[in-house]
Amino acid sequence: MIETKRLRLYPASQKQMEEFIETQTVDVLKAAYTEMLNGCLAKPEQWEWYAIWMIELKNGTHIGELCFKGLTPDGIAEIGYGINDEYQGQGYASEAVKAVSEWAFQQPDVTALEAETDDENIVSKRVLEKCGFVPNGIMGEEGPRYSLPR
Repeated sequence: MIETKRLRLYPASQKQMEEFIETQTVDVLKAAYTEMLNGCLAKPEQWEWYAIWMIELKNGTHIGELCFKGLTPDGIAEIGYGINDEYQGQGYASEAVKAVSEWAFQQPDVTALEAETDDENIVSKRVLEKCGFVPNGIMGEEGPRYSLPR
C-alpha cells in the first residue's frame, strides 16, 4: 500500500478485482479490467504490474483507479488512471500518479514510465506534466505518448 497526504493506493486482490469488474456498466471498461485480471492470473509474480490499483481517500472512500499495463522486458511500464467525476479538479490524480511513479522507480527493473492521453484531454495532459512526464513524439492508440525516465 502507498500512502500520501490524502490518499491510499493499493493493488486490488483477485476477489476485489472480480467484484469491481461485476459492477462495471461500460463494456469497454469491463473488458479492460477483465484483461488486467487475466494478466494478474497469468503472471502472479508481477501482480502489481497488471492489477487494478484502488485510489481511496484516507477515510476509505473509493475515488478512482490506476493501473500499469504490464512491465516490458526493457523495464517500461505504461500507466493509466481515472478519478471519479465528483472528485476531479482537486489534485487527486496528480497526487496518485506522482506517488505510484515514485513507487515504480523504487522497483529494480523499471527504467521508465509511459502514458498516453487523448489530445483533447487537457486535464490529463496537465496531470502528466505536473508529474514530470514529457511528450515523446509517439502517437499511441489513445493519443500522444508521454515518458518519464528513471
